Amino acid sequence: MLQMTGAPRAVAAGLREARVSSGDTEGRGQRTTAWAGALLEGAGSMRLCWSVALLLAAAGAAVEDKCERNEFQCQDGTCISYKWVCDGSAECRDSSDESQETCRSVTCKLEDFSCGGRVNRCIPQFWRCDGQVDCENGSDEQGCPPKTCSPDEFRCHDGKCIAPGFVCDSDWDCLDGSDEASCPTPTCGPSSFQCNSSTCIPELWVCDRDDDCDDGSDEWPLHCGARNISATHGENPCSALEFHCRSGECIHSSWRCDGGPDCKDKSDEENCAKTTCRPDEFQCLDGTCIHGSQQCDKEYDCKDKSDELGCVNVTLCQGPDKFKCHSGECITMDKVCNSVRDCRDWSDEPLQECGTNECLDNNGSCSHICNDLKIGYECLCPKGFRLAGQRRCEDIDECQDPDACSQLCVNLAGSFKCECEAGFQFDALTKACKATGTIAYLFFTNRHEVRKMTLDRREYTSLIPNLKNVVALDMEVASNRVYWSDLSQRKIYSTQIDRAPSFSYDTVISENLQAPDGLAVDWIHSNIYWTDSILGTISVADTKGVKRKTLFKEKGSKPRAIVVDPVHGFMYWTDWGTPAKIKKGGLNGVDVYSLVTEDIQWPNGITLDLSSGRLYWVDSKLHSISSIDVNGQNRKTVLEDKKMLAHPFSLAIFEDKVFWTDIINEAIFSANRLTGSDISLMAENLLSPEDIVLFHNLTQPRGVNWCERPTLPNGGCQYLCLPAPQINPHSPKFTCACPDGMLLAEDKRNCLTDPESVVTTRRPATVHVTAVGPKRTAVPEPTTKTGTTPLQALDDPASGRSVGALYIVLPIVLLTVLCFGTFLLWKNWRLKSINSIHFDNPVYQKTTEDEVHICHSQDGYTYPSRQMVSLDDDVA
Repeated sequence: MLQMTGAPRAVAAGLREARVSSGDTEGRGQRTTAWAGALLEGAGSMRLCWSVALLLAAAGAAVEDKCERNEFQCQDGTCISYKWVCDGSAECRDSSDESQETCRSVTCKLEDFSCGGRVNRCIPQFWRCDGQVDCENGSDEQGCPPKTCSPDEFRCHDGKCIAPGFVCDSDWDCLDGSDEASCPTPTCGPSSFQCNSSTCIPELWVCDRDDDCDDGSDEWPLHCGARNISATHGENPCSALEFHCRSGECIHSSWRCDGGPDCKDKSDEENCAKTTCRPDEFQCLDGTCIHGSQQCDKEYDCKDKSDELGCVNVTLCQGPDKFKCHSGECITMDKVCNSVRDCRDWSDEPLQECGTNECLDNNGSCSHICNDLKIGYECLCPKGFRLAGQRRCEDIDECQDPDACSQLCVNLAGSFKCECEAGFQFDALTKACKATGTIAYLFFTNRHEVRKMTLDRREYTSLIPNLKNVVALDMEVASNRVYWSDLSQRKIYSTQIDRAPSFSYDTVISENLQAPDGLAVDWIHSNIYWTDSILGTISVADTKGVKRKTLFKEKGSKPRAIVVDPVHGFMYWTDWGTPAKIKKGGLNGVDVYSLVTEDIQWPNGITLDLSSGRLYWVDSKLHSISSIDVNGQNRKTVLEDKKMLAHPFSLAIFEDKVFWTDIINEAIFSANRLTGSDISLMAENLLSPEDIVLFHNLTQPRGVNWCERPTLPNGGCQYLCLPAPQINPHSPKFTCACPDGMLLAEDKRNCLTDPESVVTTRRPATVHVTAVGPKRTAVPEPTTKTGTTPLQALDDPASGRSVGALYIVLPIVLLTVLCFGTFLLWKNWRLKSINSIHFDNPVYQKTTEDEVHICHSQDGYTYPSRQMVSLDDDVA
């Protein structure tokens, strides 16, 4: 039996030290050598050596067992998650998780594709042959069969598929234009009008004061006569502070002749006097003039900041090859410590520091890297660390940067790791989170139609054709339903996607709309929200259009696009009034405030990336795409480009891509939403692409509808049940709302008539309480009784309480009627038992025996006018 001598005790102490070790390879190796040396020196016997070997093996096994079952142990002993192994990014400091030996042993699941090659990776099978390289060796895009189109599609020369209706329609729908090659001269049907450019449009669009032909020939006096001349010249839809473009838009008058075209036809920059600056002035890129002394003064004096472009301050003495003397001179570094005085004060030749390596003494007190200089030294940090003070390095939290990862970010010592939300999978090659499940589609409006397109353009069809002037668009993914607004019809419609195209659509809202420019669907609570730039309002209605309410109205505002977050109960919208802004508020209309007010001029489209919690919007005046978090922090400009963002109108977000429409370029583009790079053309030669929506099940995650609980239908509300903003954990889940002209009762559930709106209900401009639903006709309310409540528009969930009240009220009413009848019988008996005295004078011929007639007139029930009797006339 082994004696417990000094050497074995040292071994035991070393074993205890190994079990509490952090796993550092170098430190463990040094300790192992020390243990072995001590044992061999103290024991001197073969049996003790075998014991040492067994103990060291046990210590190694203890170290190897410290990782959990779902973790991978690096060669240096650290543990990482198994899902990070062979993902294209090394998490082990020795990169053993990405070594060829480790990755070659990886076996893929049956539903995955094996990349093979030097580093075998597993990717989802549907990433195979999707047009994007995901494997390091590109094997996922090799040997792919040629793309085929369905029998009812047209195949472009580049392999893309489009709907047959796009062929020979005078628009290039194939990017190579093959759909318009060898087309015969078009002939229009009897219900169509042929434009001067040979294109065909429906006859109903002719002479409607709206140019539908590319050359405007459908509105020429030759066809319309004098029908539209007076109306066109007599009406100006723009205010006094706006400029009316020839193409129909209204822009701020200050944008006229400012150097940047804002009208679609660029008419705001025509016949402008060119600005010339004096010889002592500097001309900014936007044409304005500033004093010449303001150029390169480290302050931005031009609005476009062009006065500070290309400025180099020659007095600076910076860079690794520069040395600034204490006396002020700037010399090159090769003149330092060369035994020649180059500085007047000899500061370039210090005797004690030249030729001295301070890093040899305790690493210069640096925690990591010490770099010796000609004069002195400096402490440096490895990648992923930064100096805290002058000598100590600390870890950089890369996850503080909102664009560090596509979705989720995990900070590690000296590095970070990107992960994805549920339903997405990380692509190690592109560092993007790619969606799994259904195919993603882009739906966009093209003035007279709604089109549908896959992201790779394999499928490109016209979903809803023959519309008048469709502008806003949104989807309800779960019900497979599309909603849109028509600016010419001033209505909001909807239909099932699988039922389109058809010529019968559901009319959701058909009254009190002027310019419904923005539309958003609350997919959890089944409500729609829309903006009206002329009325300056934000409104809400249920998806059937039966219940409706105005949530927000502000004088001078011009709300344009709107997006909702029903998971947290908020909505966001752009407003290009004066001043321009982005506003945020609850879906029930409370807590409305401005989120963005600076560096914003013409905000158009807006969208929300729920996974990252960031808002994205386009500015048509600044030609930019910007983003900000939902609390108004961490603002970033994603892209600025006057060519690709000539007049952006709307945008959509999916995965790491941002898609936007441009009405001047008449095209749809895409780019990386984090960096603004990788700009590509999705579709071009469009008529007027405006709104764009991405359709995928992950864009509308499921949530709890607190308004529809089994124990309390509609939240107990008599009219609308609207989600409340979740400002803090104590916020309500919903609140009740009443139609315009009515107020909430004291129970905050039922509705009462607003006394102040009784008089205004007779005015023709008042918003109706009831909204017109699908295929319904409006019935005017009778006005003979001014206090009547339109109960037919209210769904009373408290009908049970009303029935209970009848059991109390009904006996009281019966008792009152019985008492009143008894009184009438008694009065009749009393009149018959009294003798009447009749006079010959007609003045007194009105007695209590005469009947009193109550007349019914148009003004309601009235009594006949009384006859005034004067006794003085009788005396005379």
